[in-house]
Amino acid sequence: MTSRALVGGGLALALAGWLPAAGAQPPAAAAPGWRAIEGTWSASGQRQAVAIEGGSEAAIVEVSGPILLATGPGLSRGFQGQAVGFDDGQGLVTGRCVWTDENGDRIFSRVKGEPLGTGKRLAGTITGGTGRYAGLEGEYSLVWQYVVPGEEGRIQGRAVRLTGQVRRGGPRP
Repeated sequence: MTSRALVGGGLALALAGWLPAAGAQPPAAAAPGWRAIEGTWSASGQRQAVAIEGGSEAAIVEVSGPILLATGPGLSRGFQGQAVGFDDGQGLVTGRCVWTDENGDRIFSRVKGEPLGTGKRLAGTITGGTGRYAGLEGEYSLVWQYVVPGEEGRIQGRAVRLTGQVRRGGPRP
């Protein structure tokens, strides 16, 4: 399997069913009631693929690694991000992501975007959380600065321009 095949069709990680279509950019400044977020994500994990018609591959990807936020009042600055995703090899890339802070509180999101690869985009919709993030909603996007395939399906990469906005949704349980 070539490096291109390994990287060409993976989770658009980015954990990102994320909100808008891949490549959509959240507003530069958060709207009233919203808080802007900005950061990076370094992730590594595993990609498993099967051949499909037309010489393409469908793949599942599982990655994890630190997410560092430079902005986002009320949020931790560091999270452990985990994502799983599916690429059907024909343009459908979707997945789920969870960010866990140092206290075990979590932020959940749906993600979708382009197949995992250098320069590819991912968009996410924040669907809720636990603990201090209960009732959180929002959106984010990111761009993979690089994605490097390794042996036996291992992958690693770094996402930059992780930007978006969050707000407290309904009442906290």
